[in-house]
Amino acid sequence: MRACGFPPIAGRKARVLILGSMPGVPSLRAQEYYAHKPNMFWKIMGALFDMPVGTYAQKTALIKNNRLALWDVLKECERKGSSDAKIRNAERNDFTALLKKHPGITHIVFNGKRAELEFVRHVLPQLKNGKRFIFKPLPSTSPLNARASFEAKLKAWRYIPGVLQKT
Repeated sequence: MRACGFPPIAGRKARVLILGSMPGVPSLRAQEYYAHKPNMFWKIMGALFDMPVGTYAQKTALIKNNRLALWDVLKECERKGSSDAKIRNAERNDFTALLKKHPGITHIVFNGKRAELEFVRHVLPQLKNGKRFIFKPLPSTSPLNARASFEAKLKAWRYIPGVLQKT
């Protein structure tokens, strides 16, 4: 099955770009980032910024109002199901355009190892704007990452508010 991702969500003053690899089947069906209920992404974001995340409008407002940007490394790919391990024939998103539109982004965090791997493979060699970024892998919020508890994931993800306090 050919999967196509979503446009980025980004506040005008975005400082931190959060990257996933590619939306899973529940997210693609709902046309919303992290729509799969067991995924802890929105629960973590709500806890980090002490904001409600009940509706998708609240979720996108959280991203925009907290100097964040949210996107996926991949624009399209072939994948059976939602597993990142099954991604094939991937096409990357246009990061040059995103970073030009949001020049305040200084930090790029990865929601899991696969997002980081895809970024290094597909995007990093193409970035030619000369700007230096700080990259930080964070534990996947996916329910497939059952090794880490919610508390452990939340502790690692506290990196983001720490960055925002400094910028």
